[in-house]
Parts: sequence; C-alpha cells; structure tokens
Amino acid sequence: MNSHTHTSHADIVKRLKRTEGHLRAIVAMIEDGRPCVDVAQQMQAVEAAIHGAKQAFIRDHIDHCLEDHLAAGSSPAETLREFKDIAKYL
Repeated sequence: MNSHTHTSHADIVKRLKRTEGHLRAIVAMIEDGRPCVDVAQQMQAVEAAIHGAKQAFIRDHIDHCLEDHLAAGSSPAETLREFKDIAKYL
C-alpha cells in the first residue's frame, strides 16, 4: 500500500464505480427517450453521489495526510498551504 492509499479509499472506489454504472443507465435513459424530468432526477442523484464521494475523499486526506505532515515535522505553514490547496475542492 503506498502512502496515498487509505482504508477509506476502497469504499470510495466502490461508491464511484456504482455511480459510474448509474451514469451509464442515465445515458441509456436519454437514448431511449425517457422523460426529461426522470433523466434530470437521475442526474441529480449521480451528482449528489459524486459530491459525497469527493467530500469523503477530502475529509480522509485532511484527517490522515495533513496530520501525518505535522507529525513528520512539516512546518505548519507548509501544512496550511496543503490544506488550502485541497479545501478549494470542497
């Protein structure tokens, strides 16, 4: 396991793969001419799933990587810069 892999990553990958399948189903809905409201509702569900996965990924980074930086002796300024870099994706 490399330093950028955490125990939560397997769950996040599962969530994204499930979302990937859901996205393919939306494409099929559009191709099949399903009602626009139904398609939009499913797009909203995919968007929410991706947002949730991203939030979990970033929280995991903050909880583990940034704490590890400080524990390893990185300067607080360097750790703060990294926090700001990842926080812009929240």
